[in-house]
Amino acid sequence: MPPRKRRTVYPPPRNATRPPRPGEPGGPGGPPVGEPYVRPTVASINLSASTGRAGLKIGDRVRINGTGLYSGEFATIEKLTTGPIPSAVVRTEAGRTRQVRTIDLEPAATTPTAVAAPPAPAAQPALAAPAASAEPEPGDGPEPSEG
Repeated sequence: MPPRKRRTVYPPPRNATRPPRPGEPGGPGGPPVGEPYVRPTVASINLSASTGRAGLKIGDRVRINGTGLYSGEFATIEKLTTGPIPSAVVRTEAGRTRQVRTIDLEPAATTPTAVAAPPAPAAQPALAAPAASAEPEPGDGPEPSEG
């Protein structure tokens, strides 16, 4: 006698209800079902970026603000582009090129030494060392050799 025919098993339909994942509304660790849910992977858009930053021109020295690659570095503007979100192509001090929104650029000093050099302390004559005289004092310099 032939073996019995196996029962056909179908996968669950794609629109089948499933339990909520962790972090989703109603799931473990998620907000209650009634509250609005903001997905963690959704990008936030800065609506003020469309205005750009006024006063920038090619050759200006700028500092890159915001987050991401080269954040906090100083750069020089090589090209400005207009559009829905104005941007600029900048070259960092390390020689790397990047396209940045103009809203993320902050004008910096024109010379790199002006930014890097700390302000010089005021001269205090009371603490300054006495000036050396041109004539050597006795006891200074090499001892005469006895021979």
